[in-house]
Amino acid sequence: MTMIMYEVEGNVAYLTIKSPPANALSRGLLKDLSEQLNRIEQENRVKAVVLKGDGRFFSAGADIKEFTDLQNASDYASLATNGQRVFSRMEQFPVPIIAAIHGAALGGGLELAMACHIRIVTENTKLGLPEVNLGIIPGFAGTQRLPRYVGAAKAYEMILTGEPISGSQAAAWGLANSVVAEEELLSEATKLANKIAAKSKPAIQHIMHLVSVAKTEAFSKGEEEEANAFSQVFGNEDAREGIQAFLEKRQANFKDK
Repeated sequence: MTMIMYEVEGNVAYLTIKSPPANALSRGLLKDLSEQLNRIEQENRVKAVVLKGDGRFFSAGADIKEFTDLQNASDYASLATNGQRVFSRMEQFPVPIIAAIHGAALGGGLELAMACHIRIVTENTKLGLPEVNLGIIPGFAGTQRLPRYVGAAKAYEMILTGEPISGSQAAAWGLANSVVAEEELLSEATKLANKIAAKSKPAIQHIMHLVSVAKTEAFSKGEEEEANAFSQVFGNEDAREGIQAFLEKRQANFKDK
């Protein structure tokens, strides 16, 4: 069963993440997401996409349980590069993707949201990259995208403390386009999607390409460095302890090794 539900109304596609309870970004979910992007391109009628989460969260992070299945540095590197590939494709997608974010977008969930073109949040949405609390680092280009939205100083603060910010802060810092009341989130995202879908498709596609051209080779180099660092960090004792502590719902005891 797919973890991404697909619906179309007019020229707008709605992709809903359905992987309760946390809508965690598993390898299966990333594969489903890729397949739905294929479908949108093949059908060639959609002019805007709204991505949302079912249940309590947009996406509360990567699937930590999957991490315990990985054994070698190459496994970790391929996990990171696979996620980066899907998110890069989203960022360069010819159809604008609007993320309607409620509850939480944490870790991989925030990395997913940052790969979208427009983000709408609620006041109470929590957004953050808490990987450092597990003794690990972001691996789906979080270290590369976050500074582009909030600047280097705020990105350092968010990634080094692992503490989330509110939807209101995210809007003030440039990480979200707008902040709306919880009950208005979907209607506001729909309104914006319909406004875009009323425009000419060739014009939309040229705009999508041109704005993304500014992404430099340095970004790809940064992604590569992040995937390598991600695989190195996972070999550490602290990473094993951090992940185990998370799964056992206890405080991690880091030894700086």
